[in-house]
Formats: sequence, C-alpha cells, structure tokens
Amino acid sequence: MMWQSYINGFKSFLQLERSLSVHSVEAYVHDVTKILQFLESRGLKVTPETIELHHFQDFLKWVTELGMTARTQARVISGLRSFFRYLLLENLIDKDPTELLELPKIGRKLPVFLSVEEIDRLIAQIDQSKPEGRRNKAMLETLYGCGLRVSELITLKISNLHFHEGFVKITGKGDKERLVPVGRVAQKELEYYLQEVRPLGKIAYGQEDFVFLNRRGSHLSRVMVFHIIRELAIRGGIKKKISPHTFRHSFATHLVEGGADLRAVQEMLGHESITTTEIYTHLDRNYLRSTIIQFHPRSK
Repeated sequence: MMWQSYINGFKSFLQLERSLSVHSVEAYVHDVTKILQFLESRGLKVTPETIELHHFQDFLKWVTELGMTARTQARVISGLRSFFRYLLLENLIDKDPTELLELPKIGRKLPVFLSVEEIDRLIAQIDQSKPEGRRNKAMLETLYGCGLRVSELITLKISNLHFHEGFVKITGKGDKERLVPVGRVAQKELEYYLQEVRPLGKIAYGQEDFVFLNRRGSHLSRVMVFHIIRELAIRGGIKKKISPHTFRHSFATHLVEGGADLRAVQEMLGHESITTTEIYTHLDRNYLRSTIIQFHPRSK
C-alpha cells in the first residue's frame, strides 16, 4: 500500500510541478511499477524506505533475462531515479538507493533522416487539386521548415503565427514556449492554406484557432499525420521507415550539415540539453566521411 501511495504522489508531482504530458507521466509510472513486479515475483517485502542497491542490481538481471534491451533498461532506471529523487525531496526517504546504480552501456542510435531530394519526392506525391492536399503540403513544409514535433504541429494555433516577424510560437514539452523562425516556403504554403483552403471547409466549435483541421473541422490527430506521411512515402518509393519525427531529424541534420550553430539548433528544437542536439554532429561527421569516400581521388 505504501508503494502505491508514493506512486500516486509522484504522479501528482509530475503533473503539477513538472507539467509533463499525460503520456510522459504514464511512462514514468509504468517504469516505477516494474520494480514492484520484480519484488512481488520474488516474494520480497521491501518498502521504498528499505530497498537497497542490490535489489536494483537483481532487478536489472531479471529484466535482462526477460529480454529487455539495454536502451529500455536505461529508460526504466531514469524513471526510477526520478521517483526516488522525488521521495528524497519530500523527505519520505533518508537516502537515494539508486545513487550508485549504473546505467547499462548503450550505443547512440543515429536517427533516420531524409535527404532534400527525398523530401521533395515525398511532397511531390501530394494531390494538390484537393483541399486536403493543400493542407498536407502546408503541414509537411511546416514540419520540415520549423522542425516541429507531431504534437506541436497538431496543436499549432493561428494566434501563434507571427509572419510579419518571421516566427511561430510553439508550445513544446512541459508547456514550454519557444519562438521558431518560419522558412519562406513553409510560410507561403501556410498562408495559401489559411487564406484559400481552410475557410471553405467546416470548422467545429472550439477549434477555430487550430491551424490544421480535418474534414469534420477538428484539429488533426497524431495518427492521421502518421498515416498521411506513410502513404506518401509508399507512393514516392521511399523505403526508409519514416514518421513525422523524421522531418524534425531532417530539419536538424540539414541545418548542421549547412554549418548552423549547434546552440541555435538546440533553441529551435526546444531541447533542454545540448547533449540531445549533439547527435546531429555525429550525423554530420558520417555525412562528411561518406562524402570524402565518394569524391576524394585517393578513396576510390
């Protein structure tokens, strides 16, 4: 019972103090309940106050035997650390039992991104004779031109488009706001869609400020955006496994390849840590290496 009481408190802390999304809160809670499953499977009567480092080490052996990857283990440990730091903050425990717990070694996975030619080919598959086609073109140009997350795209509001200043205001993770420059092509497509296409369709009550609407006049769902992109990729003969996030990776990769300052890219993506953004420098190095191999006479 004590575990559940503490987990409920942790859940409220994440929602109210950290302002995390419902999805993120559920992920944290799910990670914490994993340790409970382990303790119950071993018949251990251990509380948050009495749990020790060796319990976590045995837990990691257990999840490894169950087939959990090192990357997933690292995420679960991160969730457990957050939980015990919360308990420490609330003076519910005297010491953090996860302090000396080591993360499993994981390789850094480079994200999939599209070349400029592949993005052009994908967008060329859109049937612009239909109203939803012009919406989809504006949507994809905005994803690529501003580096948005899919959640940021579907909640983008007309009141946050500041075209005269050349920026859009984005509400990202944890309700944190940032200003992102909007490119010429993305702005042109957005203006056409907003002025010529969107007013002709149905607009549901309470949805008036959302930029991208479906046929019922409500803002698009994440699933719909995934479906649109995958259909276009199939038509364009793009074999890579892509999603809306691929456009965000492509946005960042192309900026870094073009020589953009990493801090500026971090700001535009809304990353809390520069370490997250640094993955695109690894992509850039791979790109440079492949270019040398392809074009340098001594590499042939």
